[in-house]
Amino acid sequence: MNKLNLHQQRRDFLKTSAVIAGSTMLSSIPFMGHSSVNDTIKIALVGCGGRGTGAASQALSTKFNIQLVAMADAFRDQLDNSFKDLSEKFKEKVNVPEDHKFVGFDAYAKAIALADVVILATSPGFRPTHFEEAIRQGKHVFMEKPVAVDAPGVRKVLAAAEEAKKKKLNVVVGLQRRYQKNYREAIKRIHAGEIGDIVGGQVYWNSGGVWVRPRKPEQTEMEYQMRNWFYFNWLCGDHIVEQHVHNIDIANWVKGSYPVSIQGTGSRAWRTGKEYGEIYDNHSIELTYADGSVIYSQCRHFEGTQNRVDETFFGTKGKAYLSAGNTGKLWDHQGNLLFNHPTKGQANPYQTEHDELFETISKGEYKHWDAEYGAKSTLTGIIGRYATYSGQVIKWDDALNANNSLMPETLAWDAKPKILPDENGLYPVAQPGLFHWEKA
Repeated sequence: MNKLNLHQQRRDFLKTSAVIAGSTMLSSIPFMGHSSVNDTIKIALVGCGGRGTGAASQALSTKFNIQLVAMADAFRDQLDNSFKDLSEKFKEKVNVPEDHKFVGFDAYAKAIALADVVILATSPGFRPTHFEEAIRQGKHVFMEKPVAVDAPGVRKVLAAAEEAKKKKLNVVVGLQRRYQKNYREAIKRIHAGEIGDIVGGQVYWNSGGVWVRPRKPEQTEMEYQMRNWFYFNWLCGDHIVEQHVHNIDIANWVKGSYPVSIQGTGSRAWRTGKEYGEIYDNHSIELTYADGSVIYSQCRHFEGTQNRVDETFFGTKGKAYLSAGNTGKLWDHQGNLLFNHPTKGQANPYQTEHDELFETISKGEYKHWDAEYGAKSTLTGIIGRYATYSGQVIKWDDALNANNSLMPETLAWDAKPKILPDENGLYPVAQPGLFHWEKA
C-alpha cells in the first residue's frame, strides 16, 4: 500500500470514528412512526441470558417511551427468568404476552417481526444470522460483541451492515468503550496528534476466567455445549474473541486502521480439564499495521495471578494509558501530564450506548453504524485465534476470505455439533503446527 492510500485510509477511518463518537452527525433522516419521544418504541429481546437481560434493562432505563413486546431464547428457563426480572423492575414497560414469547432455534425471527428495535444478545455464533434477519426485516439493532466467531460470519455481518446503511437503520454494537467518555476524550486527543504518530502499544485482558456449568445426564451434546457456550468456538470464538475484542478494538480505534497481519502463540496451561471444552486459556499476539507499527496483545484465564485489563500506546511525542475504570492519561516524553480524565462521576457506558441509540431513533435520525468496526475488530480477534492455534503468520485478506465455518450443519437438540468429546469426555484442542485453517 503506498503512502497516499495509507493516509487516505486513516482519514476515512477517523472520519467514521468521529461520527460514531458523536463529534459530527448526519442530517436528520425521518424514521416512520417515531417522530418524537412520546411515540412508543417497541423492542424485542433475542437472547435472554444475563447480558441480554442487562441490555434490555438499560434500554428500558432510557428516558424514552419504550416497551418490551417480544422475547426469544433457545431455552425456556432463561426466557422465564429474564421476563420475571424485567417485569419486576419495569412493570409498566414490559408488555410481553405468552404468544410473544418464543423458544427454540427459530424463535429469533418471530420476535424480530414484532418490534421496531431488536436487542441481539445470544451466544455470538448466532449473531450473524440474527443480525442479517433483523436488517432484512428493517429493524434498528443493538447487538452485543463479538458479532461473529469465524470469517464466514464476519462476511455475513459486513454484508448486512451495508444493507443497514442503505435502509438507514441504526446499529449499535456493545463495544461500550466507544461510548465511554475517558476513551472518547483521550482518543480524540491522540487522533489530533498530541502524542504524535502511534508506533506501538500493549492491550490486555488477563483475568481468572468465567463460569462452568456442569453437565446434566438428560442433556444432549447440543444442549450441553450451548449451556457452556463460552468453551466452544462455534458459539464463543475463544476468549480472545469474546472478551479481548474490547481491547483489540481500542487498538484499532487508536491506530485508525486494522492490522495487515497477526502472529502469536497460545496454549492450555491452567484450564486443561474436559469442562473447559476446546478453547485456549492464554493468547499472546502481535498486531502489525500497514505503517509497520506493532501492537502487542495478551489475554489469559489463570487463577491466582495478576489481573490486568487496560491499554497503553506509545507515540513519537508521548504515551497514553486507558482503562475501563475511567482512566485516560496522556504524557509527553519528558513525563509531563498532557491530559488526565477525572475517574469519578462519569456516566455508565453500558447505559450511554442505549441512551444515544434510542435518542437517535426517537428523533428520526440515522448516525450509528457500529456494525462495520464491530465486525472488523471481531475479525482481528478471530485472526489472532487462527494465529495462535496454527503458529503461522496470518494475513488480513487471507483470513477475511477463509472458508472454515464453525457452525453445525443442522441446528436441533438432537443434532451433533462439529466438535465432539472422546470416550473420556475430552474435546480436541488445536495444536500449533498441526492445526489448519481454510483459506478461500
